[in-house]
Amino acid sequence: MADDVGLETQLCSEQFGSGEARGCRAAADGSLQWEVGGWRWWGLSRAFTVKPEGRDAGEVGAPRAASPPLSGLQAVFLPQGFPDSVSPDYLPYQLWDSVQAFASSLSGSLATQAVLLGIGVGNAKATVSAATATWLVKDSTGMLGRIVFAWWKGSKLDCNAKQWRLFADILNDVAMFLEIMAPVYPICFTMTVSTSNLAKCIVSVAGGATRAALTVHQARRNNMADVSAKDSSQETLVNLAGLLVSLLMLPLVSGCPGFSLGCFFFLTALHIYANYRAVRALVMETLNEGRLRLVLKHYLQRGEVLDPTAANRMEPLWTGFWPAPSLSLGVPLHCLVSSVFELQQLVEGHQEPYLLGWDQSRNQVQVVLNQKVGPKTVLRAATHGLMLGALQGDGPLPAELEELRNQVRAGPKKESWVIVKETHQVLDMLFPKFLKGLQDAGWKTEKHQLEVDEWRATWLLSPKKKGVRSLPAHQHPGPPVLPCCAGD
Repeated sequence: MADDVGLETQLCSEQFGSGEARGCRAAADGSLQWEVGGWRWWGLSRAFTVKPEGRDAGEVGAPRAASPPLSGLQAVFLPQGFPDSVSPDYLPYQLWDSVQAFASSLSGSLATQAVLLGIGVGNAKATVSAATATWLVKDSTGMLGRIVFAWWKGSKLDCNAKQWRLFADILNDVAMFLEIMAPVYPICFTMTVSTSNLAKCIVSVAGGATRAALTVHQARRNNMADVSAKDSSQETLVNLAGLLVSLLMLPLVSGCPGFSLGCFFFLTALHIYANYRAVRALVMETLNEGRLRLVLKHYLQRGEVLDPTAANRMEPLWTGFWPAPSLSLGVPLHCLVSSVFELQQLVEGHQEPYLLGWDQSRNQVQVVLNQKVGPKTVLRAATHGLMLGALQGDGPLPAELEELRNQVRAGPKKESWVIVKETHQVLDMLFPKFLKGLQDAGWKTEKHQLEVDEWRATWLLSPKKKGVRSLPAHQHPGPPVLPCCAGD
């Protein structure tokens, strides 16, 4: 066989994941001769042979897997199938996340030392009962804060995961600063460390929840558990390195409070910068209100749809976690109407399964959603609401919207429901093109990260004849009452 085929003919090839493929040729003795493709990066490309069955073990070398240097570390600390099994932004995010974790570990060591000194470790006059009481008050305050914050903001963390991730890390720095300053004012020590622990518990909720949301984004092969586990391994390694460095650092700074505080400020600055770079490296392909606002504004002004990379680069990070209440999705119907006449005005001209009310004076849009709305309908409703907001803004608009803007700015003002009805007609032409542009640019429109409340409603095409119901989404209505639409 080897004589017929020859050494120059490649019989087959193989590769691991997205690594370099290596070829296989027939050796003169009939064995398979494999290239070690992974070593080409080092300029050491060579071949080894795998003997066919039945030959003596001493004639050729035993088979062994070809792997690039450090592949063992990659298997330990990176998800299986990296880089194809994760999002393209995984590596830059994880690198900066490791830097911030290292800085946070060192800052935490300084803060822990300060708390232990404040409680009385090393002080002969300190009592065990006083230290225990302080510790219990601190922990109980944090537990209550964790519950309250999860109730207050838990449903909003998915919508602005990047912003809340950055907020959590900055709040963690504030908490550690309070711990370092606590021994300076012994009278307020218990209150200071309790406040610090409250902040840290909020950090644990916000940071953990947003980490889970980012894992969903980064896992591309239904490998969330693997991505999460490897992230934990990376963090453990970084914390171990931070622990070793702390053992060397603490004896140097323990006798000099000023130097200790200076080290803390330096590490805090590094921590915040690394967090900002990590969050800025993320490229989310789903639309929240902030990204949709940017993309829609660019589309209305220039007729182009921003791709996810460009939109994420422009997305605000410092203030975006606390958006202005200009758009409310999923509000109860009774917030918009109080009479049959007002309901008739809202329903007239609406062919989509949502009703939209616009307060021109406050530029606030409220949207009532039908029972059977899908992601595309919610996206259209949000686009409709933001488009109404654009009528009171600056910048060029398409001709149809520019005419409506002039009507809005001219006095006396047109009734809001008339403007909403006319924008429905404009959106019928604009939204299909906008949606296709989003999909072509790489946005995932089959899901979204828009903040949507749980209220849903049903209404009639002729509301003068029958009533209307408004109820939470978890309650199922009785027989259908001719909803205006049954889906997207």
